[in-house]
Amino acid sequence: MFGFLIKKAFVWYARKQEEYRPNTPKKEIRRLSEQLSDNLETLKTITGNSNDVVIREFIIESSRKTAGALVFIDGLVNSKIINDNIIKPLMYDSRQDGREHEGRESILEHIQKSMLSVGEVKEAGSMEDTVSGFLSGDTALLVDGIDRALIINTKGWEKRSVEEPASEAVVRGPRESFIENLRTNTALLRRKIRNPALMFEGFMIGEKTKTNVSIAYIKGVANAELIDAVKKRLQAIRTDSILESGYIEQYIEESPGSIFATIGYTEKPDVAAAKLLEGRVAILVDGTPFVLTAPLLFIENFQSAEDYYFRPYFATLLRIIRVTAFLITVFSPALYVAATTFHQELIPTSLLFTMATAREGVPFPAIVESLIMMITFEILREAGIRLPRPVGQALSIVGALVIGESAVSAGLIGAPMVIVVAITAVSGFVVPNLADSGAVLRFILLILGGTFGGFGITIGLLGAMVHMASLASFGFSYLSPIVPFDLEDSKDAVIRAPLWLMIRRPKGMAEDKQRKKLTIPPAGENETGEGISDQEL
Repeated sequence: MFGFLIKKAFVWYARKQEEYRPNTPKKEIRRLSEQLSDNLETLKTITGNSNDVVIREFIIESSRKTAGALVFIDGLVNSKIINDNIIKPLMYDSRQDGREHEGRESILEHIQKSMLSVGEVKEAGSMEDTVSGFLSGDTALLVDGIDRALIINTKGWEKRSVEEPASEAVVRGPRESFIENLRTNTALLRRKIRNPALMFEGFMIGEKTKTNVSIAYIKGVANAELIDAVKKRLQAIRTDSILESGYIEQYIEESPGSIFATIGYTEKPDVAAAKLLEGRVAILVDGTPFVLTAPLLFIENFQSAEDYYFRPYFATLLRIIRVTAFLITVFSPALYVAATTFHQELIPTSLLFTMATAREGVPFPAIVESLIMMITFEILREAGIRLPRPVGQALSIVGALVIGESAVSAGLIGAPMVIVVAITAVSGFVVPNLADSGAVLRFILLILGGTFGGFGITIGLLGAMVHMASLASFGFSYLSPIVPFDLEDSKDAVIRAPLWLMIRRPKGMAEDKQRKKLTIPPAGENETGEGISDQEL
C-alpha cells in the first residue's frame, strides 16, 4: 500500500512538472557555413572563447592553397595523433597537387579517405554535431568552401589504470575492475565474451553534461522485451546532468519509494559478463567504474563472484552464512530490546541475572540505550569512510574502543548492549549490497520491538515480506525463484548446485534458455577410463 501511494505521488509530481514547465521553443539545427571564418566565429561565440578550446588554422597543401582549421579541447586529445596523423599530412603531403580541376567536395573526400591515418573519421553537417564532437575529445576539421566538418577520433585524456576492485574483494578470481573510461569498460567486457552477439548501443543523456551511456546485451540470449524496456526508460530521462550510474538507477527503477534496490551494480567485469550470459542487460556510464545490471533479484545480494570458482559445498556454506549474517544484523538489536523489555521469561535465568547486573545503574531504557549505540556506530562508520584511509582506520578502532569502554565504565551503556551492537556491525559488513536497506530496516524493527515487543517485530517482518513480494524489477518478481518457487532456478539461489547441473538460464529472462548440454563430470569415469554409458546411469 505504501509503495502504491509513493508511485502515485511520483506520477502526480511528474504531471505537475509538465504543467508548469515553460514551453521552450524547439532548437533549430544550425547548418555549417561554407565560409570558414563564419564557422570559426560561431564556434568562438558558442564556447565563449574558453582558453582550453584550441583553434589551429593552417593551409592545406595543394595548388588551391585551401584554408582549414582544427578545433579541439586541450587535455582531452592525444597531441601526437593531431601533429603526426592530421596536421603533418595535410600541410606537407603533396598528394593534393593536381586536383585543381576537381571541386572542393572531392578535396574533403580525398582528405578523409587518403590522407588521415586515423582509425575513426565521420562527417558532421550541423554546428551542434561539430561542437558535441570536439567536446567529447575528438577533433573537428573545417575546410573553407565546404559546409561539412570531419570529426576525427583523437581521444587521449588521462585515465586510471585497471586495478583491483575496492568494493568487491575476492580470494579467488580475476582482480581487475572497471574504470571511469567507457571504452575501456566495453573492452573489458569484450575480452570476457568474445562473441559477435555481444551488442553495445549508445545513448547521450543529460542536457548539460551530454554523458555517454551504453547498454550491453547478448543478442539471442537477452529477452527482447527486456532490452526494449531498458531503452525506453533511458530515452525517457530528461535531466541536466548524469554524473554517475546512481543517477540512472534512480531514474529507471520501478519502485523509487522502496528501501530495496531493484537494479544491481558491480565493478567487476567477470560479474557483469556472467549476468549478461544469464540474459540480463548491463548499463555502462562514462565517468564511473560501477556498471548497472537489470533485472536484480533479492537473492543476488547474497551471491559473490567467487561462489562459482569454489566447489559447490563450500560456496553453499558461504551463502548460508551471508543469509544468517543479514538476519543477525537486521534483527539482533530489536530482539535484544524486545526480550529485555517485554519477554524476560524467554531468557534463561542465569543469563537474565547476569544481564540485570550488567545493566544496573544504567539510566536509560533498553530502546534508548540501543538507539544511542546504533547512531554512534553509524556516525563512526561514516566518519571512517569519509576521512583519509590511515586516519579513518585509526578513528574506527580508537573510537570503538574508547567510546565503548568509556560508556560502559561511566554506566551510560550496559556491556551486553555493546556486544549486541558489535555483532550487528560485523554481520552488516558480510552483505555490503544490503548495507543501506539493512540499516533502515534495522532501525524500523528496533523501534517496533522496543514499543510493542515481539508483536511489533512480527508486524514489521510481515510488512517487509509483503512489500518485497510486491516489488518487481523490469517485470520479474523481486523474490524469485523463492516466491514464486521454481526448482530449476533454485539451483543457484541459497544452494549453489554444481556448474554441470545448471544447464538452463533463469526462466523468462533469456530467449535462449539452454545454457549448456548436460555433461558427465570426469569423476563419472569407470575404472577402465571410459565414460559411463546411458545404460549405466
